This record gives sequence, C-alpha cells and structure tokens, in this order.
Amino acid sequence: MATISCFREVENRCITCISGSQAVQSPLFQDAGLMSQYFEIHPDNPQRRLVRQAVEIIARGGVVVYPTDSSYAIGCSLGDKGAMERIQRIRRLNDRHNFTLVCRDLSEIARYAVVDNINYRLLKMLTPGPYTFILKASREVPRRLQNPRRKTIGLRVPDHIVTQAVLQALNEPLMSSTLIMPGEELPMTDPYEVRLQLEHAVDLIIDGGFCGHEPTTVVDLMGDRPEILREGKGSLDWLVEH
Repeated sequence: MATISCFREVENRCITCISGSQAVQSPLFQDAGLMSQYFEIHPDNPQRRLVRQAVEIIARGGVVVYPTDSSYAIGCSLGDKGAMERIQRIRRLNDRHNFTLVCRDLSEIARYAVVDNINYRLLKMLTPGPYTFILKASREVPRRLQNPRRKTIGLRVPDHIVTQAVLQALNEPLMSSTLIMPGEELPMTDPYEVRLQLEHAVDLIIDGGFCGHEPTTVVDLMGDRPEILREGKGSLDWLVEH
C-alpha cells in the first residue's frame, strides 16, 4: 500500500499592463528605466503574441509569475542560475529548497527523469494534472536542481491552457516553485494582489484569472510503491490500484 507522509530588488520600475493588443502604462514609476510586464492572457484562448512575448522574457533571464491548475507559481528558464537565485530571494528560500520542473507532457518528463514502465503507466494516467512526482534525475538536469542526497527531481505537467501554451512555445521545462510568500502558508491566488506585491521584483506577471490555493499532491516514485509526501489538490483515488 502507498503511504502518506505528512530580489533582485529593483526600485522605481515601470509597470505595463498588456491586454490583447493594448498597452497602458501606470502613472507610477514612469521615469524608470526598467519595466515589469503584466499580461492578461485569455484562459481559454491564449493570445499567441502575448505567449511569444512571455517566452522571450523568460529566455532573456526573466522571472515570471504564472497560473497553473493548482495555484500561481513563480518560475524561470531551466538553465538560468541568476534567475533561480532571484526566486530564492523573493520567497526567502534556502539552498536546500527543491525546485520543480514544469513540463509540457509526459515525453518531456521522460527526458529529465528516469522513468520505468510501471511509473510510466502511472504518469500517463495522472498527467496532466495537479501532481508533482519525485523521480531520479537524468543527466539533463543541472546538479543544483537535484536533491543533493537522493539525486532526485520533482516534475509535473499542469492541466492549464495558458501554462501549456507557454511551455509549448518555450520548448523546455520551467524551473518553478509555488508562489507562497514569506510568512504565508497558502499560495497567492489573485493576480492583482500578485501585481501589488511583486511588480518591483519579477519581470512578468501572467494574469490567467483567479487560481486555487491548494498545492499539488506530491508523489514520491523512488520506492517500490508510491509514497504520498503531501496531499494536495490531486485526488488519491488511484491509490487503491497501487
């Protein structure tokens, strides 16, 4: 039976809100040389132009707040150490914090993790969805992202149209963490509140509407049977078969 275990700080920046084809500057911080972007991307029909611009920001080393099927998350390019360190400062994380690779599909998980046939069938059943899976990292994963003792990595495939559009255009996983601010227990859900708190700390906020506040269900697949490290939004009904 499976078991359950229980900034880069930039001052005076300018905010641009882009919705569809319009860009409106906030009257605040207009004299700033740097700009934090705010994209309102349609949750059912993402605007390709905004998705493309979001990918360009990420590729240049930007830190992005984006919606998922469980809550808002904060992420950056997989190989960008500087952007990762910015996320650590924003969330006040130590070096032991385990980042998650947010992948577009199961084949991308199989590139960055060692997946046997049994786990492949389970992943196929549960992805996309609000689950994070702990697996042995492949050689494609930078050492700084691996658990130093177990050499594992957390991976997930979100069931969210906006996130999937960004991942498809990016053509690689996002290095990511749930957007839980220092001193808080739950992730942020309101993109407007995200903007008020982080407009000086991140390069892009993607407004995909309100998200939930439940974290993902974390499933450790390193043992003989799945172990639930955290019970979250993802259902556990499948456990009866494993």
